[in-house]
Amino acid sequence: MKTSKFEIADYLDSNEMIAEYLNTVLEKGNNADMINAIGHIAKAIGMTKIAEETGLSRPSLYKALSEGSKPQFETIMKVLKAIGGQIRINPISA
Repeated sequence: MKTSKFEIADYLDSNEMIAEYLNTVLEKGNNADMINAIGHIAKAIGMTKIAEETGLSRPSLYKALSEGSKPQFETIMKVLKAIGGQIRINPISA
């Protein structure tokens, strides 16, 4: 029996699923997890489309969103906007 590698990007097929995924990673993950999650979403939507919307090249996007990268905040904000996301701050209850 042949098995295939699990790809989360295959399941990120709606805005609701993308938002739930990002919120879960924000709540439970770290910086690297968040960058990886944004990369998975960008792949699910299509790197070419994200590149067009952000004004960044595809190779730059792959590099910025790859394992171990440390992209600039501006890059993250551009990609978040292109994938239909935004950052909101809610007070942490004491």
